[in-house]
Amino acid sequence: MKKSRGRTGRKRRRKHLQSFMDGVNCSHKLEYIKLKKWLKDRGFEDGNLRPAQFWDTGRGLMTTKALQAGDLIISLPERCLLTTGTVLSSCLGEYIMKWKPPVSPLIALCTFLIAEKHAGEKSLWKPYLDVLPKTYTCPVCLEHDVVSLLPEPLRKKAQEQRTTVHELYVSSKAFFSSLQPLFAENTGTIFNYSAVEWAWCTINTRTIYMKHSQRECFSLEPDVYALAPYLDLLNHSPNVQVKAAFNNQTRSYEIWTNSQCKKYEEVFICYGPHDNQRLLLEYGFVAIDNPHSSVYVSSDTLLRYFPPLDKQRNAKLSILKDHEFLENLTFGWDGPSWRLLTAVKLLSLGADEFTCWRRTLLGDVISARNEQQTLNITAKICHFLIEETQHVLLQISQLKRNKENLKKHLALVEALRLEDLKILQKSAQILCNLNIATA
Repeated sequence: MKKSRGRTGRKRRRKHLQSFMDGVNCSHKLEYIKLKKWLKDRGFEDGNLRPAQFWDTGRGLMTTKALQAGDLIISLPERCLLTTGTVLSSCLGEYIMKWKPPVSPLIALCTFLIAEKHAGEKSLWKPYLDVLPKTYTCPVCLEHDVVSLLPEPLRKKAQEQRTTVHELYVSSKAFFSSLQPLFAENTGTIFNYSAVEWAWCTINTRTIYMKHSQRECFSLEPDVYALAPYLDLLNHSPNVQVKAAFNNQTRSYEIWTNSQCKKYEEVFICYGPHDNQRLLLEYGFVAIDNPHSSVYVSSDTLLRYFPPLDKQRNAKLSILKDHEFLENLTFGWDGPSWRLLTAVKLLSLGADEFTCWRRTLLGDVISARNEQQTLNITAKICHFLIEETQHVLLQISQLKRNKENLKKHLALVEALRLEDLKILQKSAQILCNLNIATA
């Protein structure tokens, strides 16, 4: 008896594990029941999607029927979308219309989100606000210790992102103060920096592209944002293809799949052919085995392998700069990029070969010596980056032990760096094979 009970227990455990691998249906949770009812009141007919928790991607949507290429995944009526039109028809509208100089569409949406969140139970958008993330993992939200572990140029972009949000907050303070008549509390405490950061991240990570006609009450920045409740639970995969757009006939935002999806599997959409640095910067996550991922080589890293004694060094650098060959130099899953090899090739030109620089940029072979040196130096760069990445991974594992509060953020950077390591090791192997072939 004991034995069979153990086997049943194992079976049950295996079944439970399998269901968790597929995704645990969360549609019974109160927040989703309220959201679905709220959407239904606004004309949304629930299709075959259910909110679920997945072991690898977290929260997402699963399908209750198999999807074929060409199937409509979701159709969200215009009334469900949160746009600048929604903001203007709220009590904020008259304040936005009379404010000079005009606020940007982005600030209008940020203000609306903060005001509605503050309204709590009184907000008409409460069912949507309740399912929005409380915190984000975009670089702007990361601690300085974590940002310093990011690869270049992502570290620089992370600092730029922080500056952008801070400037947005500072430049909007006067406008926020003008809203005081709408609130019992001081607007300074409601529209504080962390509230603006949360609202900015919500819009940056979750909006769909939807072009709106230019309104005089807004600044000239393009008005292309729309928040799409429920639809924004769909996660990104670089391996699927979808067609997404606002349908003027049905007055709905529609997503059609070009891929197949089995019953009870997670339904994915694709945000675009982004590498992991871009995904982390814009959305706060990393895609494992992302075919679009690259490891970037900074000009500083590139130049450490070329002697300052080279009399033509400055001329070579000037040529590379003029032809934009000092940026976007990368290693990918298929090895060093053509741009990287070309930059190394030009810097490796001998004094007697320098006049051939135009041919180098066109991809011509200049000499066997130049080809060999290009491969050798590119391999050295690759090994340098491997060592650097391994060093950072070691730092991350030490920090994870010491800083419990940073664990989630550190795991994100670790995932990015591990992906980089795989790409660099693959590139090193490719370069080794090329070296053998040309020797």
